[in-house]
Amino acid sequence: MKAFIALVHREYIEHKGAFLLGPLILLTLLFGIIILAFTVGRVDARLSGAVLTVVPLIVYEIGFLGLGFAWLLYLGATLFFYCADGFAADRRNNAMLFWKSMPVSDFTVLMSKLTAAITVLPGIVFAIALLSGVLLYGVAFTTMLINGTATFGALGAIFGIYLQVALALLVALAAALLWYLPYMALVGAMATAVGRWAIPIALLLPALAATVEWVTLGGQHPFATHTWRFLEYRSTPPATTYSDIWFSGVDGPSGANLGAPRFDGLAFASDLLGHVDWLQVGLGAVFAVAVIYLASEYRRRSNDN
Repeated sequence: MKAFIALVHREYIEHKGAFLLGPLILLTLLFGIIILAFTVGRVDARLSGAVLTVVPLIVYEIGFLGLGFAWLLYLGATLFFYCADGFAADRRNNAMLFWKSMPVSDFTVLMSKLTAAITVLPGIVFAIALLSGVLLYGVAFTTMLINGTATFGALGAIFGIYLQVALALLVALAAALLWYLPYMALVGAMATAVGRWAIPIALLLPALAATVEWVTLGGQHPFATHTWRFLEYRSTPPATTYSDIWFSGVDGPSGANLGAPRFDGLAFASDLLGHVDWLQVGLGAVFAVAVIYLASEYRRRSNDN
């Protein structure tokens, strides 16, 4: 177990630039721009009337949600590039013989990379997303100070929104990682053989599979086959109707009607998890382990030769 943890830690050390340093730089630039917008007068935070206490909360709610899901999109793209790079890194940097001398199997090494891709590395980006919410928290409360509406009640309301959005982001992240696990495993497994070209080759595989079905079983064209329809379904993230209802401003779980109801992270999480096809998640996990095992056997035999 200690060796496995050390291997996962190695992945963090080798790729912290993309998952820690890069996001921190982007976050610094983003909030530098926000602070600059307030200081040079591009944003007028002076409000009056009923919107005095409502608008800052809604802006914070929407801003944190938007920024959080933007970080999840960044993470999704980065993880696939990590799988293409990380699974081929040992061969590229001539460390293969060193890792082969370790008392761990090739399967353990590759599983440590996949484990890092669904635990430590996304956890770092999720922490950056939470930090974004804390900084937005400060911006929202500063806006209320300018308006003269900063009270302990307002501070508590913002904190409540922060917890609700953080819960929604955590559940969305976990659901996405489980849903796309077989894709990440496939890219990583192919990277053991073809290196960084694993992503474009992996993108061609669905078209080739659909074409084989079209040629053998017939049909109008390769994109009107059972294979292609399944891949389209498996590539679409689990849907949730709650976010559409909340954002449209109709009555939500809180019954509020102030342009948009208060966001309910628990309702969002329950709705999202209820739309996940758990059978497909289980089959995807089995597929991921299987392709990683095949990749480890290829890696072992190719290095032995």
